[in-house]
Amino acid sequence: MLTPLTAREESESLPLWGEGESGELVCRAVWDETADVKTFLFTPATPRLFRFHAGQFMTFHWPLPGGVVSRCYTIATPPTRPYAIGITVKRKPGGVVSPWLHEALRPGMRITAEGPSGIFSAELHGAEKYLFLAGGSGITPLASMLRAFADRGESPDLVFLNAARSPADLIFRDELALIARRLAGLRLLHLVESRAGEPEWPGLTGRLSPELLALIPDLAEREIFCCGPAPFMAAARAALETLGVGLSRYHEESFDFETDGGRATEGAAEEALTAEAPSTAPQAEVPLFTITLAKSGRSFPCRADQTVLAAARAAGIRLPHACTQGLCGSCKSRILSGEIERNHKGGIREREMAQGLALLCCNRPLSDLVIDR
Repeated sequence: MLTPLTAREESESLPLWGEGESGELVCRAVWDETADVKTFLFTPATPRLFRFHAGQFMTFHWPLPGGVVSRCYTIATPPTRPYAIGITVKRKPGGVVSPWLHEALRPGMRITAEGPSGIFSAELHGAEKYLFLAGGSGITPLASMLRAFADRGESPDLVFLNAARSPADLIFRDELALIARRLAGLRLLHLVESRAGEPEWPGLTGRLSPELLALIPDLAEREIFCCGPAPFMAAARAALETLGVGLSRYHEESFDFETDGGRATEGAAEEALTAEAPSTAPQAEVPLFTITLAKSGRSFPCRADQTVLAAARAAGIRLPHACTQGLCGSCKSRILSGEIERNHKGGIREREMAQGLALLCCNRPLSDLVIDR
């Protein structure tokens, strides 16, 4: 008779799925968080343990009816529960990915993913005092961080402000209340724009403002993590500046979670690419290079002040991408010849760049290029 493995022995016997890894995932469970938000839980198709920092994200390749579409979503579950990862997705009417997830993704389905990636994590910025500002489904990376604190029995001085349109739209409301009862250092604040559906709402009402943030003790001493729709994050920055609080300890996710229920969605990505598209107006003298895709044999022009991905889009050529910000690694490609910039925000490793790989979404050519695509 086999003796069951202890948790430690089992964890030591399983390979790790860490940063830069990829593989197949199996959807294990789906549940509702609010009327238009669902959580999807995945495990590796071949048993592995996830290793990541709370707040990081994964790049998922979704098998939509029209073809595979890549999108990035923050891991909402904590790294202290390494056997599975969960993402929490808000449905966007008219979106490409989130409606499919809500309608079609079911337990047992398999998809591929890569990561984790990203630098938005309290684990990378240790502090005695924190302020978490969550707007809508932007709560996901902050929830991962808070869950990790709770699982580890850590209770830093943390003010957690969770904002939503109405009480019914507050994601993880019950779980946050439970964690708040366990962590002595946590002060949980809910902020809603409207009391609709809950006339006796006991929390805060209104929007993020300097007056509201001024009520938080020791504001200037806190490491601040902010995530949510772009207007919410803009309001946070403006409020801090109004109060004379510098942004040296301020961190934010630079994606609009509301656009398609997750990070780096089609709206945000396409806007970023459009902003780089060539203008029909007269241009100053800017070097023009030729980009050649080795596998397809196609070529297109690219200005020296333009990313390769933006130039490809302008030429009607679709290349794999998701975040367009150098974070997710979806556009990672091998440069066979020529010189290219090497800017990124965590979506590629130094050893990968040394092997000739580059991110097409955030790098500009320094010469003609031949790319292994």
